[in-house]
Amino acid sequence: MAAELRRIPFHTALSRPDLLFGCERQLILVIGLVCLVLVVVVLTKLAVALGILTWFGAVAALRTMAKADPVLSKVYLRHVRYRAYYLAHATLFAPPVRYVRNR
Repeated sequence: MAAELRRIPFHTALSRPDLLFGCERQLILVIGLVCLVLVVVVLTKLAVALGILTWFGAVAALRTMAKADPVLSKVYLRHVRYRAYYLAHATLFAPPVRYVRNR
């Protein structure tokens, strides 16, 4: 009698990034709010055109970012936060280190 392998269902909704319009959710909501405030506060045809143009341009840019990495903004913020803990690296202008082999 062969033992069957146990199967566990893996729900992709729990591991998939939270995207809205194909963009990161927080970024698209902030851009939408900024464009809406621009249109509502100024209330001219030029502001409406600029708000719509900004919205479509930002959505295109954010979708491109999300295709590269769906959590790119979170990775960048973590990179900035951890910058103080990175190890020191030499520059291109530092003199080379010469190792002497002991005999």
